[in-house]
Amino acid sequence: MTLKDLNTRFEEAVAIADEMTQSSLPQDVQLRLYAFYKQATFGTLDTSKTATYHLRDAFKTNAWMQISHLTSDEAKELYIEAILSLVKK
Repeated sequence: MTLKDLNTRFEEAVAIADEMTQSSLPQDVQLRLYAFYKQATFGTLDTSKTATYHLRDAFKTNAWMQISHLTSDEAKELYIEAILSLVKK
């Protein structure tokens, strides 16, 4: 599979996710999707540049840190899989 194919599939999954409402997804799923998206688009979190003052931000930062070992492409694949599994439900 080429990088373009992966990027195209990732963009399609993001478009699907944009149509979902937060209230339709459990918070743990929202956090997982957030972490995969951030790792896929920004790479590994630089914890020296994060200042966590709100509990919500702490959860988001923690979710992202937990998958920081993934490459951008791995995170894209997992994001795509997660979105497609939600659509099947």
